[in-house]
Amino acid sequence: MHFTRKTISESSGLIIKEQRQIRKERLLASPALIIGFTGFMLILLAAVLIPIFSSVDPNAMTVAERLKAPGGKYLLGTDEFGRDIFIRLMYGARVSLWVGGCVAVFSCLLGTIIGIYASYFKILDQILMRICDGLIAIPGILLAIALIAGLGASSWNVVIALTVVYTPSVARTVRASAMVIREQPYVEAAKVQGFGTLRILWKLILPGVVSPLIVQASFIFAQAIISEASLSFLGAGVPAPAASWGNMLQASKLVFSKAPWTMLCPGIAVILCVLSLNLFGDGLRDYLDPRVKGGAKK
Repeated sequence: MHFTRKTISESSGLIIKEQRQIRKERLLASPALIIGFTGFMLILLAAVLIPIFSSVDPNAMTVAERLKAPGGKYLLGTDEFGRDIFIRLMYGARVSLWVGGCVAVFSCLLGTIIGIYASYFKILDQILMRICDGLIAIPGILLAIALIAGLGASSWNVVIALTVVYTPSVARTVRASAMVIREQPYVEAAKVQGFGTLRILWKLILPGVVSPLIVQASFIFAQAIISEASLSFLGAGVPAPAASWGNMLQASKLVFSKAPWTMLCPGIAVILCVLSLNLFGDGLRDYLDPRVKGGAKK
């Protein structure tokens, strides 16, 4: 059969059009992905743009305005020091999202390196996986508190501590996926052709673990936000008076009976952010799953 340039071009165009239609169907069939992404982006944009729309210092105290109820001059009221809760909530989103994002990125990077090498080398597998098992056996919040107690309370130390907590689970997920890919015929063929170890690991095995890794990163992002809030609430997280959702929750426990909005506002913010990320992760998992088409698995 003779193929002309026009025929090849038309065939390529049809294939691209069909692929776009499939991606569109998957996206429309996953409302969780759209809702989660939209909710998270709204929170992110509000946190990023707050300095442009307001020049109020989140730590500025006005004692005469303390514990003002929501409404009027203060949209969400004020706290025990007369600080604007809405402004602190937006700046607190910056801290919480920064910590969550850093933890997700660092734990996924370290976990990927550990998991891929453990899947390929049996000696490393025995050593690295036993270390991961030991870390997983310790409750995450207790491990984080212990690490922060030794390192000192700061936002970077919170990131380091939570990265240590979440890296082992990432490593195990990557290892499991990589061990399946390692047995595929094209990997065996690459070995026969003399491909180097690094080329096999990072060119052939890594692409196969990217999809589950992206999904897990979204869940770690959400878990890290909760962990940062928990650590700050216990006094072991981001040090006061920095505005973070955890610090706002920690301070509000002393005045909750008089001013419940001081706890409800940051609490609802944590819930909405984590819910958005979880919805996004669930939707992304279905979107990346090749068995899912039109909202149902084949």
